[in-house]
Amino acid sequence: MTEPSGPQAARPESRVIAIRGAREHNLKNVDLDIPRDALVVFTGLSGSGKSSLAFDTIYAEGQRRYVESLSAYARQFLEMMQKPDVDQIDGLSPAISIEQKTTSKNPRSTVGTVTEIYDYMRLLWARVGVPYSPATGLPIESQTVSQMVDRVLALPAGTRLYILAPVVQDRKGEYRKEIADWMKRGFQRLKIDGRYYEIAQAPALDKKFKHNIDVVVDRIVVRPDLGQRLAESFETALHLADGMAVAEFADTPPSSLPPERGRSTAKRSGGGPDDDPSPARSLSSDGASRRSVGADPPLSAEGKGGGRKLLKGAHAEERLIFSEKFACPVSGFTIAEIEPRLFSFNNPFGACPKCGGLGVEQHIDADLVIPDKDATLRKGAIAPWAKSSSPYYTQTLDALGKHYRFTLDTKWKALPKKTQEAILYGSGEDEIRFVYDDGLRSYQTKKPFEGVITNLERRFRETESEWAREELQKYFTDVPCDACAGHRLKPEALCVKIAGLHVGEVAQMSIRRAAEWFAGVPGRLSKQQNEIAVRVLKEIRERLKFLSDVGLDYLTLARASGTLSGGESQRIRLASQIGSGLTGVLYVLDEPSIGLHQRDNARLLETLKRLRDLGNTVIVVEHDEDAIRLADHVVDVGPGAGVHGGRIVAQGTPAAVMASPHSLTGRYLTGALGIPVPERRPPDPRRTLKVVNARGNNLKNLSAEIPLGLFTCVTGVSGGGKSTLLVDTLYRAIARRLNNASEAPAPHDRIEGLHHLDKIIDIDQSPIGRTPRSNPATYTGAFTPIREWFAGLPESKARGYEPGRFSFNVKGGRCEACQGDGVIKIEMHFLPDVYVTCDTCKGKRYNRETLDVTFKQKSIADILDMTVDEAADFFKAVPRIRDILQTLQRVGLGYIHVGQQATTLSGGEAQRVKLAKELSKRATGRTLYILDEPTTGLHFHDVAKLLDVLHELVESGNSVVVIEHNLEVIKTADWIVDLGPEGGDGGGEIVAAGTPESVAKEKRSYTGAFLKAVLARKNAGGAGKKKRIEAAE
Repeated sequence: MTEPSGPQAARPESRVIAIRGAREHNLKNVDLDIPRDALVVFTGLSGSGKSSLAFDTIYAEGQRRYVESLSAYARQFLEMMQKPDVDQIDGLSPAISIEQKTTSKNPRSTVGTVTEIYDYMRLLWARVGVPYSPATGLPIESQTVSQMVDRVLALPAGTRLYILAPVVQDRKGEYRKEIADWMKRGFQRLKIDGRYYEIAQAPALDKKFKHNIDVVVDRIVVRPDLGQRLAESFETALHLADGMAVAEFADTPPSSLPPERGRSTAKRSGGGPDDDPSPARSLSSDGASRRSVGADPPLSAEGKGGGRKLLKGAHAEERLIFSEKFACPVSGFTIAEIEPRLFSFNNPFGACPKCGGLGVEQHIDADLVIPDKDATLRKGAIAPWAKSSSPYYTQTLDALGKHYRFTLDTKWKALPKKTQEAILYGSGEDEIRFVYDDGLRSYQTKKPFEGVITNLERRFRETESEWAREELQKYFTDVPCDACAGHRLKPEALCVKIAGLHVGEVAQMSIRRAAEWFAGVPGRLSKQQNEIAVRVLKEIRERLKFLSDVGLDYLTLARASGTLSGGESQRIRLASQIGSGLTGVLYVLDEPSIGLHQRDNARLLETLKRLRDLGNTVIVVEHDEDAIRLADHVVDVGPGAGVHGGRIVAQGTPAAVMASPHSLTGRYLTGALGIPVPERRPPDPRRTLKVVNARGNNLKNLSAEIPLGLFTCVTGVSGGGKSTLLVDTLYRAIARRLNNASEAPAPHDRIEGLHHLDKIIDIDQSPIGRTPRSNPATYTGAFTPIREWFAGLPESKARGYEPGRFSFNVKGGRCEACQGDGVIKIEMHFLPDVYVTCDTCKGKRYNRETLDVTFKQKSIADILDMTVDEAADFFKAVPRIRDILQTLQRVGLGYIHVGQQATTLSGGEAQRVKLAKELSKRATGRTLYILDEPTTGLHFHDVAKLLDVLHELVESGNSVVVIEHNLEVIKTADWIVDLGPEGGDGGGEIVAAGTPESVAKEKRSYTGAFLKAVLARKNAGGAGKKKRIEAAE
């Protein structure tokens, strides 16, 4: 280990995190001292051991110690990590890991809720928002008791009502004290969770559930002379329920009753009161009704808690809600209360009743059901029916064809509109004669046709098969809810406004626009409102600033968390941590600069420094040059990857690392090594791909040309529209035409130049497999020849073993004790589940007989445990296996294990495994490859290797288009398409297009400004491809 140099060596022991004997994964007994309260960058080749040291050792031990200090009860709710393989770590603080993973797949989670900004917005609208009538557009005024009396007396004579005081609405608690108090005051009956009770017989309430409690104030039958009595009852109810009163129909209102806009028609289950219409009653001194109320039908077994189902009662209920605070005198529109929960789409009190607070409804998309309008019915125009081998669908279409006079060889687009509607949505009342013959029996029937889409919707509702639901889900699409216009809230919430906007409209703003809007709010409020809002506004503005500082000002607060990239999610959590103001914490971050344009990088680094200056230790695994140069302390891990790494090559200040002759990172930082600019390939004007009028998300009717046969970079600030143009529009549109893909492209007019391509491949960062059984060998196809090679060994032939014997996925050769997993899961109840090595196979996944077959003392389990580098050397005489493994080496993955579980690979590693698979295929010369940030997780040295591979694909006549922020990649491109100029609403335009040199001259381009400086150093690593390879070696 290199000793700390300079001032670091003089640090007292208590000011460092001292690691001794770290051996996790490939670490070679590492000893290391890291300064506390500093910004520390871990760098080095991919697979060198950076994450093993930062996350699997330092963070794991810090988190484990913290969780271990908690009670056994608390520990059952927290995941406790395994103790890392390290002798000793001193000086640790409680640790927080901020990794690159999507924040939440929950559709109710948004940027606003994750950052808690929306919580403060709910509080702000509840306290200073002004309700407006949807009918008149005027502010809603309070109702007087006289208005309430007049409203009730306007009902038809003979209408039976209860006057209730809604004292508890959808809140948790036992309410024993309150019920006793109401009894003392003379009230005799309550309505609890939809049922009426004598107050002395009120049930014990479960404090874990939410409850609704109404005090029965009076029961009346409407007639003209009830004015005084009604006024007294309403005054009592308003006093009890803090300005609220309810008139509830004792049975279903007369059919002649006209609908009222102000009436809440929330239906409730439960029994009704007795049917005695007598108005006789006596009042207590404070006006409480003493009229008896009859019994209800009994509760069902599940009806004992708040919010649980009740048996359907004899009468449906309707309630007229009155408030002495907020009501429209013209339309009768009433808001019961203005509290923060009214603005929560995760609470039934505020959520839109139609979409349940999701803002969208799922409907089957006819374009997904009929993806290719040029296809005939016989050739599979109806996608859900195309894959079935059953004669049922063909015979159904035959019957429809005879009825509507078309043949199965008719193209879909040639069918009359009425016929298309009948096929998709049903024949209505028209009966059609169907003849079916399945080979065993034939029969006829005459009935209306259900319709393809109607049938799919019914099957989706009725099926209990998870597989069937997943298959049908492919044809659904999200459509904004027409009731709330996608704002997720009920009408009452959307009527409350500040400075003319409701909370949903502000949530739809980008963070940049929202920050400007909130800055201007104080000038639109009264003095009293400002006194109430000042602290809330301060919290909102600070959190918006933190999000802007980490380069996320293009996101909207309403953006669903599940649609964020890993880098965006990580930076959101980083901004949230700064907002929390914690001190004395150890933060470990994984490449926070991923997906960030150079323009925003400086703001991100300032954020990391601010986190450090709060009194925290910040450890960042990073390859970004600016981050390394700005660090207080740099740890360079290497010298190679996998078994060749795991050592500390250099550490200290950035200057100390650059001065180290052993540090590969230092040599790139000083310019001794570099990635040169190759000779440009000229574009061929006859081979171009053109997207016409793309308008998905923030694209502004954009038309873009991409020259084929070149290496093209699509660049621009985060949120500029790169992924929307390249993946959502171009890739999906071409994949639908060439690959029969089902995903619908973003809106655009057309794609020109498709005849130049025969294949399009999106090499993204999604996992190569969902289960631990998937690995690089199975994905790339190397495992099949490996199993066949083992089956061909003399010992295998003597025993009669087939290739299937060497698979851990099927019975025969695998260990049946662990079913080929190598580990057995032990449930520990309030402790984390423990995975123990299988005692039968000792973790090797195969049974003893299979492991007896060896070559050079290596069994199939030993091969899977080798690194790719080791396996490539082992199989150097077997070209079929060697060639596949060498493609993994060429993309910089020689350090991963042949049988490494797919779930343990990072997004960047998964992407390069996919790239290796494509490299192992025979090139057609007419393939378009699309890659989204392929340099994720790559060191300068690995980037040089990757570029050689990508340029080799282009040399074979193919086209490669990458979305990239790394200037070292951008400078080697033949062509650049730069989007922007800003993110979000400020983007979606082409700022510049051309060679890197021409883009560098474009004054509007942020990319050009940074590229200009990089191109000035273009000879740092030599000229041409040959010197680049020599430098990398």
